[in-house]
Amino acid sequence: MKNIVKGVVLASMMMSCQVLALTLSEARQQGRVGETLSGFIAPIKQDKETLALVKSINEARSENYQKLADSNNISANQVAELAGQKLVARAQPGEYVRGINGQWMKK
Repeated sequence: MKNIVKGVVLASMMMSCQVLALTLSEARQQGRVGETLSGFIAPIKQDKETLALVKSINEARSENYQKLADSNNISANQVAELAGQKLVARAQPGEYVRGINGQWMKK
């Protein structure tokens, strides 16, 4: 199970290095997106650039979660939830995370 989480976090970090007009790191630092316990990022700002980034990152995460799920005989939802817990916990100070109450919190 630890290998699954490490793989998910590593894959998520690699996706943030994709060449996009706006990087995931920049979007986090600018308060445009936040991590959620579902394992996916969600937009805080609703501009076109942010929404495109969210869509791209979440599609890539979904594919990676499915691959990890298939190779470990668990559901993609289980992988996503494990990843979400780790990604929320690892968010940097000043970045937004969505709590269990559904509200955005700045770490």
